[in-house]
Amino acid sequence: MTQENRSLSGRKENGGFEWSALQSLAPYLWTRGGTEAKLRVAAALVLLAAAKVATVYIPIVYGQIVDAFGVGKNEVLVLPVALIIAFGACRVLSIAFAELRDAVFTKVAQRAIRDVALQTFQHLHGLALRYHLERQTGGLSHAIERGTKAIDFLLRFMLFNILPTLLEIALVCGILWGLFSFWYAFVTFVSIVVYIAYTMIVTEWRLKWRREMNETDQRANTRAIDSLLNYETVKYFGNESFEADRYDTALKRYERASIVSKVSLSLLNIGQALIIGVGLTIMVLMAGRDVVAGTMTIGEFVMVNTYLIQLYIPLNFLGFVYREIKQSLIDMEALFYLLTTNAEISDRDDAV
Repeated sequence: MTQENRSLSGRKENGGFEWSALQSLAPYLWTRGGTEAKLRVAAALVLLAAAKVATVYIPIVYGQIVDAFGVGKNEVLVLPVALIIAFGACRVLSIAFAELRDAVFTKVAQRAIRDVALQTFQHLHGLALRYHLERQTGGLSHAIERGTKAIDFLLRFMLFNILPTLLEIALVCGILWGLFSFWYAFVTFVSIVVYIAYTMIVTEWRLKWRREMNETDQRANTRAIDSLLNYETVKYFGNESFEADRYDTALKRYERASIVSKVSLSLLNIGQALIIGVGLTIMVLMAGRDVVAGTMTIGEFVMVNTYLIQLYIPLNFLGFVYREIKQSLIDMEALFYLLTTNAEISDRDDAV
């Protein structure tokens, strides 16, 4: 692979994450955005925390509703109604705060994307003619397009998916430890860590087969198109069988990679379901033991299980998010690499 191709792909030889791209992006979100951008970022973080606080209260109120149905007959009409209203309010607030967070932060994100794209465009215009003669304009345009899309994806999923999920995990573990015991928090934390680790390891392994699928599919299409475009030559030399064999060889490689990719996806889903099932089973056994011992109510039993299920919902997309974040970092690095290209001739600071 040439230096040019490496720079446009943004991929290191070891295939590692290009976290330096995040460092390059940070000034566009904070320093260059001015006071308004800083206020919007701060407000978005406050709304993020508020949304998760409302979210973690939902199972608590839900458990209290279950317990309320066991109260005396005269109080049933009062307590459940008030708690049900609180339950609905928590759910509405969790969604409202999350949507407000997105609305507040959108201007910062879009301005950052605009500034990066504009600065890259201006920088490329400032480079020497030889640079553009030696480069493929389509490749540069593609790098800018993919880089700006990567910024949008990365900000949306890291700030509005990964960060909120991590905050919710911390809040839930703290609540379970505070209300019940250390072991509830420990089982929850270990289950999630194992789930995340397993998902990342298998997804990383699947990426190899996804790449092979794309490469073999492209190779098969290339052979088919080239053969059909040269139909007269193939017909003249009687190479129909040879061309068919070449095409079939490419299809076999794609078939193999496709089968492994789909089987590995099933393996990923089975493993995730197993981890969730084991974690839930342990939590149910612990909670059931405490209910029998009289140290936990039925509502609290429901609350514990609701917490764990609620935590696993956003983790269902972890494999997709991990794969796309990794690709986004690569695309962002390719974009910021263009800004590091030095001009052969530059104006002096005091030039007129």
